[in-house]
Amino acid sequence: MDLQSRKVTNEMKVDLCSKYFMIGFAFLPFVWLVNAVWFFKEGFVKEEFEGQQKIKKYVILSGIGSLIWTIGFISWIVIFDQNRVAWGATADYMSFNIA
Repeated sequence: MDLQSRKVTNEMKVDLCSKYFMIGFAFLPFVWLVNAVWFFKEGFVKEEFEGQQKIKKYVILSGIGSLIWTIGFISWIVIFDQNRVAWGATADYMSFNIA
């Protein structure tokens, strides 16, 4: 969907932004990142329109959610990498190799 198209109304943009935000709760932080990037202009650059405050809210919350997931994921990778040997068989059960 091209957000710049005249066929896409502001209500459709708010609805799509809302849907992407809700989909992100299904452990899909990448969708939150896409939502924050894709709708940033609509929420913060374009002229004021009805529903823009909702888009701003969803963009900010999507960006925060994506950042939190990214920090958590990187933290887990670092912790696991540093402790894999010490955790022994438990770490082996948590990991797998694709060969």
